[in-house]
Amino acid sequence: MAETDVSPLIAHLQELVRERYILQDHAATIAADLAGSDAEIAALTPEASAAALTRRLQRACNDRHLRVRHRPEGAASDFAGAEHAARHAAEAAGNAGGFRRVQLLDDGVGLVQIAPYLSPVHLAEPYVRAAFTLLSSATALVFDLREGRGGTPETVALICGHLLGDEPVHLQDIEGLDGRPRQFWTTPAATRIEGPIRVLTSRVTFSGCEELAYNLQALGRAVVVGETTGGGAHPVESFRLTDVLELHLPTARSVNAVTGTNWEQVGVRPDLACPADDALDTAVRSLSRSPAPLPASGAPSAG
Repeated sequence: MAETDVSPLIAHLQELVRERYILQDHAATIAADLAGSDAEIAALTPEASAAALTRRLQRACNDRHLRVRHRPEGAASDFAGAEHAARHAAEAAGNAGGFRRVQLLDDGVGLVQIAPYLSPVHLAEPYVRAAFTLLSSATALVFDLREGRGGTPETVALICGHLLGDEPVHLQDIEGLDGRPRQFWTTPAATRIEGPIRVLTSRVTFSGCEELAYNLQALGRAVVVGETTGGGAHPVESFRLTDVLELHLPTARSVNAVTGTNWEQVGVRPDLACPADDALDTAVRSLSRSPAPLPASGAPSAG
């Protein structure tokens, strides 16, 4: 990266953090930590620059959503823009909208593995509906989110519409710095699973996949089995910094309709704790012992 590009880049990054970052208590500290990084960044390749800037951004509060991405194919602002739309469409076609595995196991247990990301809802919808059609005879359900690293609130709400009965359910609000909430509710689907649910988690489970686990746990609809998740709750916007560097900045807060908080920094804590590798066997055994859904073991952790 040419040294003449570095000072404007750092200044722009500081401005975005100060003005748009949802955790305003940390914004000034993060912006100050970026000062004096010019010499370090100027000597690095764009890919190494992204990693170095991410380390500085995350030092104050360890927000894993707050990062700089290297996009050699071209950085973009706005996840709704053409560049991200093309990327999302290609990912959805390649990974079935995030539905890596859908299977009916023995004893009527349905298994859905989501990885690596749930696609935006307009791309994920046919895969969601196909999955629940295939599992319409299931008497219980296991959601495997152990390798699930993200997704959108709209897609999570679509999935929950197949799991939460025949009346709309308020899942969460997303609030920006102006405090105005955007509400997310289920739309009850024609094909619904009424039986008990287990959700498998790991330390890798993150972001939108955490929301799915958190929603179902908070509503007492599912038992979470495995490990505490990564702890990334805040919705992110994309900002173009250079031709190949892109800032991902949390600009809003998730507020669960049941708990009034979220899983930021603390993760979703399992009701049945075990190593992630053992979670499927543990979940299936728990279903055989308890045909009805177990209540969540207390309210999910505050964020």
